Amino acid sequence: MKHFATISFLALLICHLPVNIFSQTINLFDGKDLNGWHADVPELDTNKSAVFPFIIRNGMLVSLGTPQGHLITDTVYQNYRLAVEYRFAGVPGNCGVLVHASTPRALYKMFPKSIEAQMMHDNAGDFWCIVEDIKVPDMEKRRGPKENWGITEGKERRIINLTDSSEKPVGEWNTMIVECVGRSIKIWVNGDLVNYGFDCTADKGNIAIQAEGSEVEFRKVQLTPITKLSADDAHK
Repeated sequence: MKHFATISFLALLICHLPVNIFSQTINLFDGKDLNGWHADVPELDTNKSAVFPFIIRNGMLVSLGTPQGHLITDTVYQNYRLAVEYRFAGVPGNCGVLVHASTPRALYKMFPKSIEAQMMHDNAGDFWCIVEDIKVPDMEKRRGPKENWGITEGKERRIINLTDSSEKPVGEWNTMIVECVGRSIKIWVNGDLVNYGFDCTADKGNIAIQAEGSEVEFRKVQLTPITKLSADDAHK
């Protein structure tokens, strides 16, 4: 009888656990233009002849890398799965996708307040804290001594990913998925879960793509909204 009661209690509990319900996927980039995005490139403030670092080429969104800056969605997003297919077409380099982006030029007068999902070759999936913060298991092992942690200039802002073996060789396409639900963020690279963080200091914001010194091609930037429901609501 006790065994039956325990099973019944667990079944009732499971029915009320939150589940993720995925809505219709949105193409943030249509391969034709940059509608729905705006750029923040500090050099363009004073150098009107500088090259605009984000272009459309052969149906792809290309970050030229310089001058450095960010391509930012016009819309603020919350609770979603972001799927990005990218490659360093020529030489390995640096780039990233920022989630929960808000105040522009909050770090080094360049980076918007955000959490970065790193794309730098051999480091894809690192978190970088940019005037926002996030926790992971094994924090001191992955971020360094606690006294050095911080979210501003000169602090330990990098949280190392769980594997550097998930990326494909330079020139091949990588798939990065960034899932933001509540105050948690998960990152997959080519199907491998490479990072998981929780207690993020933000739970919504714009999405941004970096120009950070290296040319990167993007052939897909898709967002799927997630609605958090209880299991019993999901099956109604």
